[in-house]
Amino acid sequence: MKADQCELYATKLLGERVTAYSEAHSMALPQFLRDYNAKILHEQPTTSNYMISTFQSQALVWLARLMGAKRVLEIGVFVGYSTMAWSHAVGPEGTVTGFEFNADYAKQAEAAFEQNGVKKCELIVGDAVKQLPSFKPAEPYDLIFIDAQKSGYPAYLKTILANSQPGSQNRLLRAGGLIIADNALRWGLVADASEANPRRTMESSGTSEYWKSDDIKCLREYNESVHASERLEEFLCPLWDGVNLARLLD
Repeated sequence: MKADQCELYATKLLGERVTAYSEAHSMALPQFLRDYNAKILHEQPTTSNYMISTFQSQALVWLARLMGAKRVLEIGVFVGYSTMAWSHAVGPEGTVTGFEFNADYAKQAEAAFEQNGVKKCELIVGDAVKQLPSFKPAEPYDLIFIDAQKSGYPAYLKTILANSQPGSQNRLLRAGGLIIADNALRWGLVADASEANPRRTMESSGTSEYWKSDDIKCLREYNESVHASERLEEFLCPLWDGVNLARLLD
């Protein structure tokens, strides 16, 4: 197709059916991951939007395996679903480290790891904005996944780049590693917060003026900083809630 843009699905129902078809014809997830995802959706309907979908999980697991990732750093664990997906991606020889601000969420995540036999997942409880600058891993990570408070995204990027300098010891991300930031478009408000976007006036975020919140400003700043960095090659994917993919060149 020569056009850059098109109306993907003419109706919501068609979109649901095409997505279901695509998910069914993509690399399968283990049943325990699907079961845990469904459990959180059922038991925590208000906060389950902090969790990535099973379809997005398939894409991220495939991407991690494509690049041969064995070490993943996750900023924002919630109750551990995505952490377990990353663990599945890197395999039994790989490791996953996660930062989670909420101690209760971290406790739920660790319980889920134990119940599902997931090993080599280390959680660090606390504010990653404050803790990440002094964090010194034994080896650099292959992939860093950001899915925490949106106002912290610019600080995370700044720290990752500052602490991943060529030739430095204990660098966070290896050369050629990926930085993946979730919610990079935030209901499309990052790209278009005008009245043309029906999400502008929706109150699912708790405020009808979310479109001019710090979250949207910081996500926009994050995308601009990634795009402006000579050390990164990026692709801003408009699927799900927007996924910013950036490869560290050095």
